[in-house]
Amino acid sequence: MIVSLAAIVLAGGQSTRMGQDKALLLINGAPLLQRVCNAALHCTPVVYVITFQPERYRAIVPPTCHLLQEHPLSAEATPHGPLIGFAQALETVQTDWVLLLACDLPHLSGETLQRWVNHLENAGNAIAVLPRSSKGWEALCGFYRTSCLHRLKAAIARGDRSFQRWLSQEPVKALPLDDTQMLFNCNTPEDFEKVGSDSSRVGNAS
Repeated sequence: MIVSLAAIVLAGGQSTRMGQDKALLLINGAPLLQRVCNAALHCTPVVYVITFQPERYRAIVPPTCHLLQEHPLSAEATPHGPLIGFAQALETVQTDWVLLLACDLPHLSGETLQRWVNHLENAGNAIAVLPRSSKGWEALCGFYRTSCLHRLKAAIARGDRSFQRWLSQEPVKALPLDDTQMLFNCNTPEDFEKVGSDSSRVGNAS
């Protein structure tokens, strides 16, 4: 069975802990957002990047990727978190499944993502197929049925802004996770320094 799949990369964060835009951080000479997009392209040629500032990233995303404008919710003028960005981008996607990725995953492996795609055939009634860590579901590095949009909108209408809260009410299937470092988020200057000192792993991230 061939899985109908697109990808969404979230680049809407404010990077307050980093002190500069995480998406533009250079790792082995390539911006972090570009690396994440290239990993997604291992799985599907249809990759969307949703952000409040699409023009900021136009020059660095691969030319085949589509930039989407994120919009504040009515009566809200500030960024509102990844759950809303995901819902807005999901309106555009026309495939059966979508791979959702944060833009701050420096150890992301396109090969691992490809292997994970094989698990979608046996997803049963799950609305998401995600890795799980000690912190809970890794919501920003996994797969969702696009048909979950109406349930996602209902959660947002209830005031939910947390992936964990939403997913706790939905059927989710776990993905095998052999290398937990693939889920490492580059959130702070200390994180970035750690990534820079681990060139052997970073070199295999795409």
